[in-house]
Amino acid sequence: MSLHIVAALYHFARLPDFAGLREPLRAVCEQAGVKGSLLLAGEGINGTIAGSRAGIDTVLAHLRADPRLAALEHKESVAPRMPFARLKIKLKREIVTMGVPGVDPEQLVGTYVDPQDWNALIADPEVLVVDTRNAYEVKVGTFRNAVSPDTDSFREFPAYVERELRGQEQRPIAMFCTGGIRCEKATSYLREQGFEKVYHLRGGVLKYLEQVPAEHSLWDGECYVFDERVAVGHGLVPGATRQCDACGQPLTPEEQAAPAFDPGVSCPHCIALLTPERRSMLEMRRDQHRAARRDAGA
Repeated sequence: MSLHIVAALYHFARLPDFAGLREPLRAVCEQAGVKGSLLLAGEGINGTIAGSRAGIDTVLAHLRADPRLAALEHKESVAPRMPFARLKIKLKREIVTMGVPGVDPEQLVGTYVDPQDWNALIADPEVLVVDTRNAYEVKVGTFRNAVSPDTDSFREFPAYVERELRGQEQRPIAMFCTGGIRCEKATSYLREQGFEKVYHLRGGVLKYLEQVPAEHSLWDGECYVFDERVAVGHGLVPGATRQCDACGQPLTPEEQAAPAFDPGVSCPHCIALLTPERRSMLEMRRDQHRAARRDAGA
């Protein structure tokens, strides 16, 4: 069985012509057999793609051929099957949406901390460790003693800063996210707001789980990812977390064992909203998907 290469990538760069980059990029991806989701905006590119080794290399080479994206970095993992159903390339106002005009990680950003040095930083009791991801991601796994802003979207992060961090401008703050992109924008925002000692994990949780052995890790749980693997663990191997097909919430093994979990129909998060009509519709959809997989020999 051949494994699929999964590449998470982003790069902040000024791309005033970003709309014109979409179709050439789409053509390269389709020719290379690469699927996934990519966002293009005036501030850069962000996304995750999957395909063969040759296919991923072809797409990355195409992107880096643009001098503005030559320094683009990516993180790789593997999946036993294609984790994306299709290719989506979207045009956006931001590649990670905070909704605050003028935040520019190219001009002002926090101090990068490599995965090998991260444990020493967050073990310092004077350092406030902030998980910049959303609440549904945090519940799957996070660093020990990290604080969650308890947000549903990154747009809520500035309000969290005003509510909880204002007045702590001199305190060291260490932030992390899945791949590094939200942290770059979050640290840039904090620096603009007068916070001076701001740090962020280079490469995000994915790079940490790739490089730091489990026996030395301060990460508890798995890391939520935005593809059909749902979550990965140390060494970036697919985890035990599953996604509810009805409401989209990630489910821990404990939630999957709950009586409310009926694959394709309900989970502990959405069963209270399940009407008889919706149950019937979801059961029919589930049976159709199972029949399609049987017919395909899956």
